[in-house]
Amino acid sequence: MSDLLVTNGRVVTQNAERDVVADGALAITDERIEAVGPTAEVTDEYDADRVVDADGGAVIPGLINTHTHVSDVVLRGGAFAADRGLYDWLYNVKRPASVAMTPDEHAVAAALYCLEAIRAGVTTFVENDTEVVWDAPETIEAKLDVYDTAGVRNVYGAGFADSPPDEAFEALLADYQLRDSGVEHPPADHFAIDTDRAVRETERLIERHHGSADGRQSVWPTPIVLASSSTRGLREASRLAEEHDVRTTMHIAEAEVEEADAGLSSIEYLRNAGYLGERTLLGHCVQIDAGDVRLLAKSGTSVAHNFMANMRLATGFAPVVELLDAGVTVGLGTDNANLNDTVNPLSDLRAVASAHKGYHRDPGVIPAQTAFDMVTIDGARAIGRADDLGSLEAGKLADVAIIDLDHPHLTPCPDPVHALVYAAQGFEVDTVLCAGDIVMEEREVATLDDTAAILRDAAAVGADVVERVGIE
Repeated sequence: MSDLLVTNGRVVTQNAERDVVADGALAITDERIEAVGPTAEVTDEYDADRVVDADGGAVIPGLINTHTHVSDVVLRGGAFAADRGLYDWLYNVKRPASVAMTPDEHAVAAALYCLEAIRAGVTTFVENDTEVVWDAPETIEAKLDVYDTAGVRNVYGAGFADSPPDEAFEALLADYQLRDSGVEHPPADHFAIDTDRAVRETERLIERHHGSADGRQSVWPTPIVLASSSTRGLREASRLAEEHDVRTTMHIAEAEVEEADAGLSSIEYLRNAGYLGERTLLGHCVQIDAGDVRLLAKSGTSVAHNFMANMRLATGFAPVVELLDAGVTVGLGTDNANLNDTVNPLSDLRAVASAHKGYHRDPGVIPAQTAFDMVTIDGARAIGRADDLGSLEAGKLADVAIIDLDHPHLTPCPDPVHALVYAAQGFEVDTVLCAGDIVMEEREVATLDDTAAILRDAAAVGADVVERVGIE
């Protein structure tokens, strides 16, 4: 007896052959998929306590967001965050506001984020928490409690900055902050932490929370950016990842200024520091060249492509086509919600698959299947979970989304992958399962109480924080 059957769907397996079962079904027992096949065969062989009828919809693996930020979701929707470059936005909007938020306000932001992510079909996201204040762990606990309640998978990237900013960077920062002198700016070294303490606190967080929430919670050591990371800190992050069988991630080569006047590229530096490797996921990788691509491929390092945020900040096109051609695993990240304005991978796929064609003037780059891989099986590879996530196969964890294809913009639909990449907008997600549990059904999120209150509270928090910090 299985716990649950999903029947009558167009099952997009994302297996090695990329099979699509036209009238397919899943049998789910406990938290794993027991069988995948034609509905008639699966229902003949398996009984279940509950049946979910996909009614001709696309049944896909739960989507994986390989690089995102959570708390600044309450800062979106205002012109104050728009039309700024990276450091202007980061140090005059995102960072001052995030620092000013209380643990309860971070929890409100986390609830809004999870509500939107679930409705977009996301079952796993990698949060890069770049505003960790290690003297205030209650903020971390407040967010992790929300993720546990929401019932989806979260990788919490515990960000640390163990190298204080040099004089040149402090001067650059002061120049940017002149634009918004009325903002309550935290000092440049606000997040600085001694390397030994960074290692100790990160390891304590891993030991306490990694594998919690019935296995849905993960913790990774996360040097934030190269400018605030010591060589030893990078090496210690790699060591922690190896010893605790997790991964490590950081932001790299996002803006041109990061590569200016350097004797080595950022990727070369990470190679020399021993940070590259199969346990490493690098966010952005925009300002890299062919030599860097080869280093990433040779080392087995994965990349999170944060397309919409890079476009909004005008940092440029990451060489994703070259990375893919070299065999580098590339996942998709929605990055900051107040840059992208959504945490919706399906809506980003259309832009990713289309814009690179225009940039390269080659309609053959990043076909629909490749783009869809970025948020499913390749997303799973990028976070080291391809053995149990990213595809619908017997033995894998039952993270599943059902997409309602009965919409004018999805009709006709001879190829569901093509339709999901080029036409779907995200709101068509009807049902979401994580580890075999129904998290959302018929667009109603079962795990978060009073969604109207979440929206109301998030709007109030955003307005209050912006006013409190003095952001114009």
